[in-house]
This record gives sequence, structure tokens and C-alpha cells, in this order.
Amino acid sequence: MEEKFRLLSERIATLAGTPWCFLWAACLIVLWAVSGPLFDYSDTWQLIVNTGTTIVTFLMVFLIQNTQNRDAVAVQLKLDELLRSVKGARTELINLDLLSDADLARLRQQFEELGKRSDGDLSLSIETHVRSQRSGTDKKKPSTSESESRTEIELKKEDDS
Repeated sequence: MEEKFRLLSERIATLAGTPWCFLWAACLIVLWAVSGPLFDYSDTWQLIVNTGTTIVTFLMVFLIQNTQNRDAVAVQLKLDELLRSVKGARTELINLDLLSDADLARLRQQFEELGKRSDGDLSLSIETHVRSQRSGTDKKKPSTSESESRTEIELKKEDDS
């Protein structure tokens, strides 16, 4: 059942994203609008388009969400594999998607601050955050000279491994 739903949702999401599908939907709306005078713009005439668009929207939400969920998992796994395989990469980032929204916001703020500084040490900032999460407390960020020493030592340890 799940595999059939996956295939169906992928096919429909792909089809719905084509210019031809958009053109077909636009033509249906034009046809409906042009038919208004024939039906004296009755309540039934309006109900037809309202009901039709509501049903299509309702069903498309589930199909598109299924496709996006799968795509997000696939991209996350690819990024995790890249982090795992690149020497010197901070593997603490592998399960970053499991952090709370507040933790992600703090990390984003750290990335923004590092982007503003030309001498920022990204690996230390992430390491400090991950360590503070493991210990359950926010630790003071080390000074630049401490961070350079710690980073150099840690990189040497990784190279020796």
C-alpha cells in the first residue's frame, strides 16, 4: 500500500508541476467563467468551482506533502553522508535536523555572526554548541586564541586517527 501511494504521489506531483497541467487548469477556470451567463451565475454554478477546487486542493496537500517528506529525508541522508565522508568535517552536524527549533535558531545566529566576522571559526562554534547541548548547559565561548589552539589540537587528533 505504501509503495503504491508513494508511486502515485510522485507521479501526480510531477504531473501537477508541468506547464500543461497548469494550462489545463486555467482552461477549466476560463470555461467555468464563460459558462456563468448560461447558468445565470447561479449558486449551483458557483458551488461547482468552489467544490471542485476545494477537493483538488485537499487531495494535493497530502500528495505533495508525501513527496516533500521523502525528498527532505533523501537530501538529509545525502548531506549526512557527505559530512561523514569528508575528512575534517564536523560530524556533530549529522543529526542536526533532530535539534529543537530553539537550538536550530541559536546555531543559525552563530552562523550569521560567523559570516559577519572574517576570522570566525565555524567548527569551534558548532562544537561549542554541541558540547553545551550534551552537558545541558550553555558554556562560555572560548577566546579566539583558545579556540585556535583547541581547533589545531583537535584537527591533529583527527589526522592521527
